[in-house]
Amino acid sequence: MVTVTGAFDDGSAYTVQITGRADRPVVGSHRAAALVELHLGEEIPLSPTGPLVAVTGDDSASVLAVLREYTSVLEENGAAPRQARVPGTEPLRTTCTIVQERS
Repeated sequence: MVTVTGAFDDGSAYTVQITGRADRPVVGSHRAAALVELHLGEEIPLSPTGPLVAVTGDDSASVLAVLREYTSVLEENGAAPRQARVPGTEPLRTTCTIVQERS
């Protein structure tokens, strides 16, 4: 579970836990929960360069992205949310060959 502390545009502070549950994505702030619920189903970038994913309550990464996009996130603690998998993408793999010269 990830704990997020942040502030809304009007300066009101919040602290929530991202649960990873579809029925209750965040606990600790009714206002933050309403914000996440408002954006369910919308596409949001997981980072400034993407990828875009649909916001779902059981996807901790997309819930965190909503909080980052619409509030000022000040602190994140706990296990990092899993990153959504984008179909057709694979991790970058590199190979390094070391050649040693003989004298």
